Amino acid sequence: MKILIVGHGGREHALLWKLRRDAPGASFFATRPNPGMAALATPVDLAPNDLEGLATWADGEGITLTIVGPEVPLAQGIGDVFRKRGIPLFGPSAAAARIESSKAFAKQLMERAGVPSAAHRTFTKWPEAEAYLKDQGAPIVVKASGLAAGKGAVVCGTEAEALSAAREMLAEAAFGDAGREIVIEEFMEGEEISVFGITDGRHVSLLLPSQDHKRAGEGDTGPNTGGMGAYAPVPGVDATMLDEVREQVFLPVLEALENSAAPFRGLLYAGLMLTPEGPRVVEFNARFGDPETQVVLPLMDEPLLELLVAVARGGSIEGVDDPVFTGRVALNTVLTSGGYPGSYEKGKEIHIPQGLVTPRSMPGNPRPGPDETGDPDDGLLIFHAGTRRNEAGRTVTAGGRVLSVVGFGADVAEARERSLAAARAIDFEGKTFRPDIGRRAVGSL
Repeated sequence: MKILIVGHGGREHALLWKLRRDAPGASFFATRPNPGMAALATPVDLAPNDLEGLATWADGEGITLTIVGPEVPLAQGIGDVFRKRGIPLFGPSAAAARIESSKAFAKQLMERAGVPSAAHRTFTKWPEAEAYLKDQGAPIVVKASGLAAGKGAVVCGTEAEALSAAREMLAEAAFGDAGREIVIEEFMEGEEISVFGITDGRHVSLLLPSQDHKRAGEGDTGPNTGGMGAYAPVPGVDATMLDEVREQVFLPVLEALENSAAPFRGLLYAGLMLTPEGPRVVEFNARFGDPETQVVLPLMDEPLLELLVAVARGGSIEGVDDPVFTGRVALNTVLTSGGYPGSYEKGKEIHIPQGLVTPRSMPGNPRPGPDETGDPDDGLLIFHAGTRRNEAGRTVTAGGRVLSVVGFGADVAEARERSLAAARAIDFEGKTFRPDIGRRAVGSL
């Protein structure tokens, strides 16, 4: 089997790590892989959004499965391009991916499907949004309707903050095309969780729930980011609640997509708020979430590959049970460049202390080295995200989110302790991170 991973961040490193364990005899390829991925896959020097180039390369190489990590290629139609050529790809069509690429579309879809979510209004003109916000007051949420790399949702505690956020999006084009249309939503109280569902368009197999931490600052302060850390499983989210989520969220919205001539095949991610009235949808994504993937997949106690292959080849997963997970807890602390999610410098050398991870190679990996990932059995995994090799062969920073440091333990406290110890030991100029990931689960830190 030949498997291509499209993307080169922390999520894609985690997917590659898991699939190498599932199929040690397979050949793996990755688009412009980060140093951690490069030890596990053959590099493909094509950009993730070079759709035709990737399809031509995959066809010529005889790729048997392609897995797309980032949202942009999916929104641009990589699934359509590959399937037109008969190349199996795990990921939805561009039409189905609109559930992520257009929050306005997702809201309309949920209304038709009867899926519980926040009350909302959609705007394309600043004066109309301004009048609505002055009438509604705060707290309230302002969202760019398009793709904004996880930074387009602004939770506003005051009317002034809401007016500023909407003005920046509509009148000042702060998010470019992504903010030409905005969605203004009621503020929902509760705990937010992430649930991944692998689906063939009609049936869904749910993975372990996790909780992401999106705000940049300790105590959930500061601007929204792509994600500063996550942990899994989430206390209190049991099989009964997951069945409720399946019946009230996933299955109705999948039916609505099929009725809209946009059947969804791939990974459907539901961001949910656990309100006093029950789970309500915050957002949908059309791919594996980052950084949740880095804590969910290492806890899987059975292969992921078989499900992905079935969906990518157009098969049914009817009757397939939800995957089995270990009884352990995983928690990751994301190390970011100073200034993230605003402007930041790149090229800072990363120092990972020798012996922090066990220097063992993955199954079938002949190239262990300084970017070795680690092993859950030893309590620690390090996934690369925004990293690259410089001219001197050193691993340096290359993005806002740099490394995902995953600790494992019998409970959240133990997993957090291991993650934080490693996060503090790793060094690069400007390093920042949140020391309170998982604080809701372990109490006040």
